[in-house]
Amino acid sequence: MAVRGIRGATVVETDDRELILTATRELLEALVLANDIAVDDIASIMFTMTPDLQSTYPAQAARRLGWENTPLLGALETAVPGGLPRCVRVLMHVNTDRAPADIKHIYLHEAQTLRPDL
Repeated sequence: MAVRGIRGATVVETDDRELILTATRELLEALVLANDIAVDDIASIMFTMTPDLQSTYPAQAARRLGWENTPLLGALETAVPGGLPRCVRVLMHVNTDRAPADIKHIYLHEAQTLRPDL
């Protein structure tokens, strides 16, 4: 079994605590569903947000899902001119037998522009 990285991102309309948590939860649930992940197989999750989001930590969405034993880390995304605003990004590390080509990365809403190839 290998540890594989699974990427995802979403965008919120405004810097609002509940909007951030709801959007992050939607993204986490989509990643788990698309990749048939058991929560116990999640090694860790890293979250980033663009600097225009400051109302909460997106990792709280994972805690609200009951993921109490999953290591979580949040960070601030670099402010790049012209970058996608109000964006929450996720890098989930998962213990899996899936090949890298079989991993499904999920980009929701406006974040689909980050990976049009998917």
